[in-house]
Amino acid sequence: MSIANDIIKKIRNKKIHFSLIDPDKQSPKVAGSLAKIAEYSGTTAIMIGGSTITSQKQVDETVISIKNNCKLPTILFPSGARYLSNYADAVFFMSLLNSRNLNYIIREHVKGAHFIKNSNIEPISMGYVIVEPGMTAGRIGEVDLIKRNDIGTAIGYALSAQYLGMDFFYLEAGSGAEETVPEKMIKEVKKNIDIPLIVGGGIRDFNTAKNIALAGADIIVTGTTLEEDVNLKKTLKDIVKTLEL
Repeated sequence: MSIANDIIKKIRNKKIHFSLIDPDKQSPKVAGSLAKIAEYSGTTAIMIGGSTITSQKQVDETVISIKNNCKLPTILFPSGARYLSNYADAVFFMSLLNSRNLNYIIREHVKGAHFIKNSNIEPISMGYVIVEPGMTAGRIGEVDLIKRNDIGTAIGYALSAQYLGMDFFYLEAGSGAEETVPEKMIKEVKKNIDIPLIVGGGIRDFNTAKNIALAGADIIVTGTTLEEDVNLKKTLKDIVKTLEL
């Protein structure tokens, strides 16, 4: 079974959690340790990526360290074709739909398509949009941020992703955001689409994760928590547990 199909099968029964590890935020050795904690805590997969990565070597070494420390699927979350890695299990082949820069919508995908074709990486298509406040991802991605009260536009992007044949849709508030994607927006987007909904940005504790899941997210992503929480093992375990309730 493919990684995408396995994820879809899992979310038929419960909400699930992904851990996002940014190779630019710590050494590969520390990234491996974080992945080990994430696996212990019950996360379903490890996403690897970030907006400020500077070399493929960073990505390769981080993926290798993660795979040496845990058995979870590793899914690249790349900001560009040059940050793909043969060592990962899969890649979110994602289009940043509300970017003003065609590179993030399709041109980087054209550059990376041959690499993926000639590797063993599973491509998982995904529509990706960034909501206010957006943070670094919004700035680097040259995004026209979706306003927090503009639910109609969020639904339009989500439906467009589905109609274009994408497997997943991701609503992102930005890594380190003080505010998550609004629960009302999540609820309305989920109500209007048939593909799985991923939500990330600003989710740092189990209460927030629970509310986001109840609003309709199928998959919750946490990233900054892995970098900053001194009680990471407990925090992640609590987040994963509350998604199973």
